[in-house]
Amino acid sequence: MPSFEYQVKDKTGKDLKGAQEAQDATELVRLLKTQGYLVVRVEQVKKGSPILSVQKGETPAAKRGKSGGISLDDLVVFSRQLATLVAAGIPLVQALDILADQVDKEKFRLVLHKMYADVQSGKSLSEAMQGHPKVFSALFIHMVRAGESSGRLQEILDRVAHYFEKSSALQKKVKAALMYPMVVSIMAFAITFVMLAFVIPKFATIFEGLNAKLPAPTQILISLSNYLAANWWWILGILGGGIFLFRQFIRSPIGRFGWDSFTLRMPVFGPIIMKVAVSKFSRTLSTLIRSGVAILAALEIVSKTSGNARIEKIITDLMGSVKRGESISGPLEKSGIFPSMVVRMIAIGEETGELEEMLTKIADFYDTQVDTAVSGLTSLIEPLIIGFLGIVIGGIVVALFLPILTLTQAIK
Repeated sequence: MPSFEYQVKDKTGKDLKGAQEAQDATELVRLLKTQGYLVVRVEQVKKGSPILSVQKGETPAAKRGKSGGISLDDLVVFSRQLATLVAAGIPLVQALDILADQVDKEKFRLVLHKMYADVQSGKSLSEAMQGHPKVFSALFIHMVRAGESSGRLQEILDRVAHYFEKSSALQKKVKAALMYPMVVSIMAFAITFVMLAFVIPKFATIFEGLNAKLPAPTQILISLSNYLAANWWWILGILGGGIFLFRQFIRSPIGRFGWDSFTLRMPVFGPIIMKVAVSKFSRTLSTLIRSGVAILAALEIVSKTSGNARIEKIITDLMGSVKRGESISGPLEKSGIFPSMVVRMIAIGEETGELEEMLTKIADFYDTQVDTAVSGLTSLIEPLIIGFLGIVIGGIVVALFLPILTLTQAIK
């Protein structure tokens, strides 16, 4: 019977190593799991080559794959697949090796190969993830660490995938709502600018040959066109410089805080941004608490992943209140940002001991609210943009044809 060396983690997260005979690696993995261990590595050491032959510091050769960054959808697939492999009794190291060969993106494949080598050398999965902070967020790492400590890694990975799926769907809804009006507005501005700066001056030359008095709208349009034609280069320069300075300003701590505070209260888009912020706060905090992450550590992660400086400041202040023994709902109510319904539901969750359940309900409710608001906004913006384009383009066309109509009437 072959002999195997193994590395496991017990329920406290402590690393244990040993050797044991078994019919095969699968049988040994099953036996170790029945004893309550999380299997990290199993390697045959007698009569045959090792099951996992990559040594410490050595990275398996990677096939060339697709280029591009690692998206949220990539992390969802990774979490789901890793959870499935762990549930099937495949050792963690071997599961990472399998996933590294399956991913399409070369960048992600190299990350997984490095994690494979780290875990094989004795590191935990969460420690291996810490070496890639641009890929795995603090939320992901803390949840995996909680799963390792509790022996519920499979469940935690499924929960991470569910969280990322919800977050990705929410991001796509908001981007879809903002992309359409932004693209159409840019196209409308570009078409109008080109007509004023380069097309209308040709009509102005024709009108000058008529030696007739032009109508006031036509004269105003031609004067504006002449100005843009002579100065378009520095006008675009001022616009570009203004955009650059604005971007630099909102990257500063003061500028970002001021801009993020404004976006939460701005007309039309403000309510949607607020709903997204509430949903993200509730779902992230609920997922972390449910996974066994301590409340202060969970709040710290929520603040860093909020994406809004004003919300981050509120959560940071909330952490200080929680340290002093206060509830979560009280400071949120004082902030004046979170809706009263959210504050009351959190207060009820704290009183009943079902905070994570209440936070999940809040997140689901506001996801639906965002979906409804985005649909309504799209329906509202479409006629507004069409009306704007009709007025601007129609006004230009009317101003250009007025001299022709005037001249025709004069001839009659």
